[in-house]
Amino acid sequence: MCMRSTGVGLLDLLAGRWLVMRRVRVVVHYLAMTSPQQGRLKPERADLPIVQAELPLPALNRFLYAAVGGPWYWTDRLHWRHSDWEDWLERPGIETWVAYYRGTPAGFYELQPKEERQITNIAYFGLLPQFVGQGFGGVLLSHAVRQAWQRQPEKVTLNTCSLDHPHALANYQARGFQIYTETTETRYLPRHPPGPWPGA
Repeated sequence: MCMRSTGVGLLDLLAGRWLVMRRVRVVVHYLAMTSPQQGRLKPERADLPIVQAELPLPALNRFLYAAVGGPWYWTDRLHWRHSDWEDWLERPGIETWVAYYRGTPAGFYELQPKEERQITNIAYFGLLPQFVGQGFGGVLLSHAVRQAWQRQPEKVTLNTCSLDHPHALANYQARGFQIYTETTETRYLPRHPPGPWPGA
């Protein structure tokens, strides 16, 4: 997933000190799947149960967001207060699914309805760094696609960008997503991503 644009002031606050910012050209890829038949999905794995977090729990989503997005400049939600997370998680149609490996959270995704539920958006998706490279990404993404299509939307969407994991775009395309538009943005970022414990 690609983080939304954030201001210099916010990034300064996140670190708790003044940061030397750099200007970065970011390419954002918007992808969609317009039919379930487009999906090239992987089977589920018995050693990677994927469970819906049925109760809204801001601390859980905040942890997953920071732990997964820390290496990739996910910063747009780091300033959210507890009430902001509550408001988001209590919106109709928002779902959080967590993958577990040996009882430990390995990754997650969020589903978000858009345009009066005609679109299901995979708002956030990713693995914790310790679990990258073990074949979990394709399995988790396949699960997300299946759950998204169960809502019977007209299409399923997501986005990624040049700040994400180098294999993110290829993973999405391998599962059947197709790019429908691209944009180029200029963003101001700190020299290093926030990491899993921003401000610590």
